[in-house]
Amino acid sequence: MRAEDLDEKFPVVKIDSAALDAVRLLAEHRLNGLVVVTDTSETPFAVLPASQVVRFIVPGYVQDDPGLASVVTESMADHAAEKLSGKTIRDMLPKQRQHIPVADADDTIIEVAEVMARLRSPLVAVVKDGKLHGVITASRLLAAALKE
Repeated sequence: MRAEDLDEKFPVVKIDSAALDAVRLLAEHRLNGLVVVTDTSETPFAVLPASQVVRFIVPGYVQDDPGLASVVTESMADHAAEKLSGKTIRDMLPKQRQHIPVADADDTIIEVAEVMARLRSPLVAVVKDGKLHGVITASRLLAAALKE
């Protein structure tokens, strides 16, 4: 089985899209992450794991001292996502460019799994002829591996 046989259509966001829109997309569709493309192409620019987005709703002082999480009031916690107001996807990506979890459409399941494992990504973008063809999630990859 090849990557293109396993991939599926998946929500994609542009790098300068509103961060809150991405959070809504992640939450509403219960996604593990999103593929980020540049505004001018369908070429994957990055993968934004949901865990990275969650990090942005945790106040910096709590990240510095996790023990402070217990002193954050419910009313403060209820408004945590508001921190993302006015921010873009670009603002949530690491400043240092990281490897993009990408597989070619003709890669095998093992090749896709290797990329996913090495880059610790919940999903891999599949490209064909330089364009995004689809996405393979970790759960979809595992299901396919169990069938073989």
